[in-house]
Amino acid sequence: MPYIAINTTQELSAAQKEKIKSELGRLMTIIPTKTEAGLLVDFSGGRTMYKAGVSVDGAFIDLKLFKKSELEPKKQYTAEIFNLFTRELGIKKEHIYMTIDEYENWGSNGELR
Repeated sequence: MPYIAINTTQELSAAQKEKIKSELGRLMTIIPTKTEAGLLVDFSGGRTMYKAGVSVDGAFIDLKLFKKSELEPKKQYTAEIFNLFTRELGIKKEHIYMTIDEYENWGSNGELR
């Protein structure tokens, strides 16, 4: 089950959340064995972000994955996410950051895997 937390300076409308959530799910299949069916998306808008001491319109995306995935699909997924946030929210790529954490153990459906 991938989990993606999105922190952005923008207050997102329900329509924006739905569009971004759908695109994140569609793009998730870039990473082998990952699907939209297992994706959990968490939005947090209206954040204040500073870069080099200056307030910016930005986003921080934190993706958590169960099990290690190959680097190239993760690179492609990251590039697509940056394009998505630039296209849909107008956030400059230099103000978007993303991390990917991978875990050997993951709890879901009442059990640890």
